[in-house]
Amino acid sequence: MLRQVRDFGATLMATLLNADHRDCQGSQLPCSCGQQARYSGRQSKTVTTVLGNMVLERAYYHCRACGSGCYPRDEQLGLTHTSISPGVLRMIGISAAHLSFGQSETMLRELAQLRVDAKQVERSAERLGAAIAVEERNVIDIEPNTAKTRYLGMDGTGIPMRAEETAGRCGKQPDGTAKTREVKLVASWTAETLKDGKAVTDKGSVTYNGAIESARTPDHAKQISAFGQRVEREALRREFYQAERQVVIGDGAAWIWRTCQELFPKAIQIVDLYHAKDRLAKLGKAVYGAESDLLKPWREHQFAALDKGDIDALLAVIETLSERCPEAHEAAGYFERNRHRMQYAKFREQGLCVSSAVVEAGCKNVIGARLKQSGMHWSVAGANAIIALRCSVLSDRFDDYWYRRAAC
Repeated sequence: MLRQVRDFGATLMATLLNADHRDCQGSQLPCSCGQQARYSGRQSKTVTTVLGNMVLERAYYHCRACGSGCYPRDEQLGLTHTSISPGVLRMIGISAAHLSFGQSETMLRELAQLRVDAKQVERSAERLGAAIAVEERNVIDIEPNTAKTRYLGMDGTGIPMRAEETAGRCGKQPDGTAKTREVKLVASWTAETLKDGKAVTDKGSVTYNGAIESARTPDHAKQISAFGQRVEREALRREFYQAERQVVIGDGAAWIWRTCQELFPKAIQIVDLYHAKDRLAKLGKAVYGAESDLLKPWREHQFAALDKGDIDALLAVIETLSERCPEAHEAAGYFERNRHRMQYAKFREQGLCVSSAVVEAGCKNVIGARLKQSGMHWSVAGANAIIALRCSVLSDRFDDYWYRRAAC
């Protein structure tokens, strides 16, 4: 019964549209090449709509000078170079932001009775994501923020790539080659509430933005890196610069702090506490062995010093291990470089987050859950399109994008 109702609706819509010939705008139209395109009759194409397939007739104009043609009705209905209606495209976008292309095909068929195969889903979702990525670079829509303290976190995670996208790149494979490319992600949030003395992320405050792009700014460059520009745009959207306290959290990677220094020289910099503890735990295993009875008390003692922000005490302990454990030298450098970012007792007294859990979760849930599924191998363009689409949806920005798109 539902199928019959939908088919009737599609037929009725097609009948109404095809009876309206106002898309015929005279015998000639200006062509983009500067010449005139002539009316050349009406042509039909099958369009997939939320009601099902319908056959749409449109006026066609052809330019002899450049050989191109145009359909005014396609432009009016958002069907230029596609047979997918805007309503179906929106459904594809939301579905493909969460699910693989094959799963999206199944979901659209089961829930909306739309037959759009996985390849159509892929092409449509990637075109939509690419359009969102372009708008992200060109449109900065301010999201008013009244929080006194605002946070930015940065991190990176590798995703599997097609062979041609990693050719000639160094990687972690035994032969030194790469099978992945790194997606860099910036997350922004607020945490005004304290629970048991710890700052808690405010519900609905988290936004994400990311891409496969460089965070390195060459010395001679007039602009900061591509990822640095992305972080700056996100900071502008979230009114990060207007905050009474700006806080940047990361795992200790040098590119994070370079980016922070370029953009936010006055920000409080914090190395994620759990990354710092993980460094100590790995050092303890290297010194004592994973099964040693000495490991746990040693680790707990060092964790206590770290919680206090007593980096001098940690470095003194690590120094005593340097002769018997090569890993101690690297650990000493890590804690020495980041000592001002590890004043955890002071940070907590000030009511600040000391964890990058938001951006860590982003790498797992925003990037990994969608782009690291079994059997997936991405092109840079395809991955960046889906990342843009997924960040838009998960940051509650997709509706705003769609309204702006519909208004064009």
